[in-house]
Amino acid sequence: MKKNRLFGLWLFLLLAAVLVACGGGESDTTETDSADSSSESSDAADSGDAEASTSDEPVVLRIGWAGSPDTLNPGTAVLSEAYTLFELVYDSMYQLELDGTYSLELADSVDVTDDGLVYTYHIRDGISFHDGEPLTAEDVAFSYNLYATQEDFPFLPVYTEFFDTVEADDSNNVIITLTDAIPNIESQLIFLYVVPEHIWGGLEGAAIAEFENEAMIGSGPFKMVEYAQNEFVRLEGVKDHFLKGPIIDEAVFQTFENQDALVQALRTGQVDMITEMPNTAVASLRNDENIELVSGPPLAPSVTDIIFNQTAAENCPPDDGLCTGHPALQDRNVRLALAHATDKQQIIDVVLLGLGAPGLTLIPDSLGVFYNDSLNDYAYDVAMANQILDDAGYLDSDGDGVREMPDGSNPLTFRMNWPSDSTNAPRMAELLAGMWAEVGVGTELQALDPDALTSVCCPTFDFDVILWGWGSDPDPSFLLSVMLTDEIPTGNSETGYSNPTYDELYLQQAVELDQQARIDTIWEMQRLVFEDVVYIIPFYAQSVQAFRTDRFTGWQTDAGKVALEDPSSLLVVEPVR
Repeated sequence: MKKNRLFGLWLFLLLAAVLVACGGGESDTTETDSADSSSESSDAADSGDAEASTSDEPVVLRIGWAGSPDTLNPGTAVLSEAYTLFELVYDSMYQLELDGTYSLELADSVDVTDDGLVYTYHIRDGISFHDGEPLTAEDVAFSYNLYATQEDFPFLPVYTEFFDTVEADDSNNVIITLTDAIPNIESQLIFLYVVPEHIWGGLEGAAIAEFENEAMIGSGPFKMVEYAQNEFVRLEGVKDHFLKGPIIDEAVFQTFENQDALVQALRTGQVDMITEMPNTAVASLRNDENIELVSGPPLAPSVTDIIFNQTAAENCPPDDGLCTGHPALQDRNVRLALAHATDKQQIIDVVLLGLGAPGLTLIPDSLGVFYNDSLNDYAYDVAMANQILDDAGYLDSDGDGVREMPDGSNPLTFRMNWPSDSTNAPRMAELLAGMWAEVGVGTELQALDPDALTSVCCPTFDFDVILWGWGSDPDPSFLLSVMLTDEIPTGNSETGYSNPTYDELYLQQAVELDQQARIDTIWEMQRLVFEDVVYIIPFYAQSVQAFRTDRFTGWQTDAGKVALEDPSSLLVVEPVR
């Protein structure tokens, strides 16, 4: 769900990347590597932490990452780092387990009517927000209705699309009445984080989207203590959390803009775990004493995408849209030629050092049965790419090595941008520039701060090509929605793609209760966007993380997914004694 601007969504996620997802065959691909060499431990300047084994000092876990949350407002957040924090600070109706299953979180039971239209959740008694105020069904209903009615929220309203009414009764129940029975209520609720009505209820209009939410009052197993954007986030453990509190006292997320510095911080003990690293560091870290590497599918199955701005003039958002994309990118012939000119295996070998698989569509391979594996990828064929462009009239009439539009104007030189905190995009951009130059396409390469990249992306469409990515939900519905015509003005669509047939199929799968029929529809949707070359998907990457074995133990490394920043690990890790 979360833009790995995800690794989200998932949120995460999570995202999600963010976000966060189920899929087949994960257990065979997760590997753990131990290492040997020596390094010294040094304290992070902002943590005030003593050695993890010192019993009379707070136990502080220090986590290094390359990014920072774009906002602490769950409604407007885009970056996966924000969703990582939301998972720790807020609670939602369901938890997503590492094996892809769901369990109830805020509710202790749920009743569903026979027609599948009414869900009644009984909210657990005795839950409190971090400021001491009780969390009740009223807060849950308020939060869901808040997300449903805010047009300025880019992602979360999608999950409320089939909500007719959401109400709280006098028995601490939340009653969700749907317009249609849907097959995926769990995945629609896991990212609808419950916020306190006594804080958010006083906001109106534009103030809701503009709310910085720096206090970040939630009910989760960690609470916000201190935050400096692009520097660090300090969270305190809620030991008496109603489900399970952490063993550690604090978790500090420290931002490192330089990837070499991130790896070095782990080596020296400045941090205890890093959420990401350049794959070029993998081999050397394997030889470091007290460092263990973990690689495998991320919690939020991630997808890296090459985004083409193909927004037609009639679909340019009237309020925010600039729609300055190169007109050649609206031509499928040009996008098809670029697909044939992209050597995905070379990108995987060079950028990921082999830790990935060639991609096909925005739905990643680790979403199991939802992934259309019957598609045959466009072969890397420079001669074919050149022929496609020749036949379509894109010629290099002045002999400078760059083709022009068929009318002889506007050379095919594309702006290529990526987020400055990406570990993989800079090298991939260089490779793509060389590959595309072989077919007479020029590029202007520039990294942008993630917030700046978000502003030029969607819904302004003030770009040509972006290298970015998503973290997937456990259900494909959200990523499928990214390519809807209706999402062009919302900031959810990043390509401006519009296809009425695709839009209709999306509505069909959203309410299809027969699993196989829904899978068939989703496969057909993937076929449509693949043949339209909406994206080039260079790879589905594995997650590679690392931690120090001399500081903390209990990391969840064999659960089928790799997400050491997830509550599944942060609630159980404890100091090495």
